[in-house]
Formats: sequence, structure tokens, C-alpha cells
Amino acid sequence: MAVNLLDFDLEGLAAFCDSLGEKRFRAVQLFRWIHQKGESDFDKMSDLAKSLRGKLAGAALVQSLPVISEHVSADGTTKWLFDVGGGNAVETVYIPEDDRGTLCVSSQAGCAVGCRFCSTGHQGFSRNLSTGEIIAQLRYAEHRLRGPDGERVVDNVVMMGMGEPLQNYAAVVPALRVMLDDHGYGLSRRRVTVSTSGMVAMIDRLREDCPVALAVSLHAPNDALRDMLVPINRKDGIDALLDACVRYVEAAPRDFVTFEYCMLDGVNDAPEQAEELVQLVRRRRVPCKFNLIPFNPFPESGLKRSPRDRVTAFAKLLQDAGFVTTIRKVRGDDIDAACGQLAGEVQDRTRARERLLERRRTIPIAAAEGGR
Repeated sequence: MAVNLLDFDLEGLAAFCDSLGEKRFRAVQLFRWIHQKGESDFDKMSDLAKSLRGKLAGAALVQSLPVISEHVSADGTTKWLFDVGGGNAVETVYIPEDDRGTLCVSSQAGCAVGCRFCSTGHQGFSRNLSTGEIIAQLRYAEHRLRGPDGERVVDNVVMMGMGEPLQNYAAVVPALRVMLDDHGYGLSRRRVTVSTSGMVAMIDRLREDCPVALAVSLHAPNDALRDMLVPINRKDGIDALLDACVRYVEAAPRDFVTFEYCMLDGVNDAPEQAEELVQLVRRRRVPCKFNLIPFNPFPESGLKRSPRDRVTAFAKLLQDAGFVTTIRKVRGDDIDAACGQLAGEVQDRTRARERLLERRRTIPIAAAEGGR
């Protein structure tokens, strides 16, 4: 079977070219054609030796993802639905802003973590995406959105789409390396962010292998509440997670970790919980900033968005305590492209959806106080 060259970072592509009897500089040329120029036809890669093009024609291909649909929001946000086979489709979102263009990329078809406030988790889980399927989302957006003079508009990538990136570590890390490589997309480590629900051991691995900016879905100031909202918390707990964040900052391109906090009406938005959050990060000495996220409701969640004045008051308490705190703008909600709304199409192979609905029936969410 032909190999999909999108599955390789530059080192992997160099090893593949070596297996064909070709030198490393040929891999660099090929890498540039594929990623910088967006070319898939080997015959059009004019500076490659004709003999190499002949070898590639029989052994390799550049396999893109079929686009099922494209929707553009009133605010300019664009959402694509990509077919990844087997009845599964994943969503990718481009968010234009004044100072950057951000692409939100998916890493899995569905998600097995099962956060109570996330639409993706309620769809269940089918499988991990390959490196090529992850990169294909960026490659498509990069070349679809370029201006008439070839100017780039995607200069910020966040692994915040469908799935938990660190549960697909083996495919995500090579994809990150392609994004960062100057012969690929040339993104700064500060401009590539991995968002995780809190896999402590994998955060430590990422610190060693490919430290980029890190965002952690925190959403609660104590273990009792976080256990209900983010079930993966039951494995390690908040203290162990925050200690991993402190270790990560030592190698990270930014001197802080971003804590994402989805504001849920009557669940995690009380002033007392803001104070508890302040004491928590001070006690663990975590360099951090907070990003408060207005909840985007969907019927299966049983949750409501916090009123705007309560979100503002929560932010002020964090700011007054000395923490940089932002309130995320709601973008693309008219096309279901806002944070927590990405659902795509998922063939649930793990009963994740069924288990999540059962938890909702048996474990009602209420504001929880105190730690373990």
C-alpha cells in the first residue's frame, strides 16, 4: 500500500526517502512542496529528480481529507466538516481576530474523556486520528484561506477541537513537529497550544518531547466538583495536575499555563469558588492566567450558561488577586463552532455516550465545596 506522506514529520520523511535510496535534502524539498506549497501531484514538484518522482508514484501519496461542508459565521468564523471514514467526521474551526488567525484542530473522532459540559463527549468516541489526518486539517485551511498574494492567515494553532490530544500522543507529537518546522508551517512554539483535560503523566512527556504552549481545562477549584465535571480528575487529582503544570513551565515557550474555566450557572461560578481558586493556585505556586469561557448550552448537558454579570464579577475577583484573566468571546455560535460545541459525526465504539448519560442520571451536578 502507498504511504501517506502527511503522516511524517521531517525526520520521518527523511527516513522514508533513505529507504528509497535518496538523500536528506530530497526529503526537505518534498516536505516544502507538500506543506508550504500545498502540492499533492509529484509530477508538478519541478525540482525533484525525475527518478525520485517515479519512485514516489509507486510508493507514496499525499492524502487529503474530503470536505463534507463549510459554514461561515456572521462574525467571520469558518467551520469545516472533514470525512475521516467509517461514518466519522471531524470539525475544524478558523477564527479570524485583529492580531492573529487561529485554527482549532481536532485530534480524535469523538472524545472518551466525557466532560459534562462538552458536546463532543456526548457524541461518544470512535478512534484516534492519524498524524496525517491532523495535519490535513491545517494544510487545507492554510491553502484555502491564503490571500491573492499568497499571504498567510493561519498563524496560531490550538489543539482544542474534538478529542483529548494527549490521549493520542503518538500521532499528535509528530503533527506538532510539522507545524513548528521551518520547512513546514514555521509556527512559533508560543503560537501552538495543546489543550488537555489533565493527563499528568502525558503533560510530563510533552514537556520533554515537544514543549509548546499549554492550556489546561480546569473548570473547578476543588477535587469534589472537578471529579463530577471532568471525570479524568479521579485518576490524579488537582494537586498532582498543578504540580505537573509547574514542571511544564520550566520548559515551556511561555512562562505560564492557561487555565480554562467554563462558567456554569450555579455550579462553579460563585464568588467563594473564585476565592478558592485563588488560594489553590497560590498554594501550588502555579504561574498561570485564567480564561473564563461562557458555556455554550446543548440539550443533553442539563447545564446553563452563567449570567454575564456573574462571569464579570468572577473575573474581577481573580484580577484583583493579581491574576491575568480574560473572558473568551463567543465566536461562531450561530454555526455551532463555539467552544464546546464541536460534535461532528461519531460512530461511538466505546459506549462513551451511554456512560455519560448514565452518569448524568445518577450523579447530579451541584456546587461542591472542599477538596478530597
